[in-house]
Amino acid sequence: MAEVEVNGGLVVYEFVGPEDGEVVVLTPGGRFGKDFPGVRPLADALAAGGKRVLLWDRPNCGASDIQIFGRSESHMRAATLAGMLAELGTGPVAAFGGSGGARDSIVFAIEYPELVTRLAVWSIVGGTFSTMTLAMVYAMSELRTVRENGIEGILELPGQAGSWADLVRANPRNRDRLLAIGAGEFERVLTRWFDAFVPKPNEAIPGVPDWEFEGIRVPTLIIRGGERDFDHPKRTSYEVHCLIKGSRLIEPPWPEDAWEAARAAERRGEGSVFDPWVQAAAVLLDFIGGTAAGRS
Repeated sequence: MAEVEVNGGLVVYEFVGPEDGEVVVLTPGGRFGKDFPGVRPLADALAAGGKRVLLWDRPNCGASDIQIFGRSESHMRAATLAGMLAELGTGPVAAFGGSGGARDSIVFAIEYPELVTRLAVWSIVGGTFSTMTLAMVYAMSELRTVRENGIEGILELPGQAGSWADLVRANPRNRDRLLAIGAGEFERVLTRWFDAFVPKPNEAIPGVPDWEFEGIRVPTLIIRGGERDFDHPKRTSYEVHCLIKGSRLIEPPWPEDAWEAARAAERRGEGSVFDPWVQAAAVLLDFIGGTAAGRS
């Protein structure tokens, strides 16, 4: 497991694929790390197409250190990715991401345009239902808990995979890091992060005003959301497509109900919500100029 220190915290990462391949940063969603099921098959497929895929545990994901700063959690991660790329000496990269990783990748492309050669995103969160869902998942419980039980309560807060307790189990340093942040600073930052998930009429995606999309000038591929994917609405794909000049919107390479079916399978203990992503390997390689396995 490789680590690099960025902004006062350790970030866990690894490369997959040939050392001389074009670097593609692959960012999953949720507070899920690089080893969450469904992520690596896509990374392996991109690597088989000649790309050098950078997988990373974003701050507050996997085994990386907890970090609490920035305008939003996605803006914090964009700053972390920029610092990590500088430390690793990769130069500009292609930024690929799905679900929360799509938002992180978009923010990265806006904030650090000099570090991005291409952008590809799918399963983009937007609209009232999915945005308010994230407010509850990522901030509301935390704010209630820290106000009632202090920072120690955050350490015991139950939740989905990727909870603060999970982050401490994966990386014991995180207990001391959270205690050092303290209840006051944690509440201040999480209040700011919570505001990013309050739906606003001028934000197609949470925490990013529409006008900021003007800063994305690189070739961009958008995979349309599923027909009844309420977590990643079809409409949001079109909105982002309209906001990024010259972007290309394509039909999903997976069934319209892929997200819902994958969630049902995950509840049965039979898979992961990210399992369909490997089906995008061919279109992503076409977009970036690679060769899918089995093709010449």
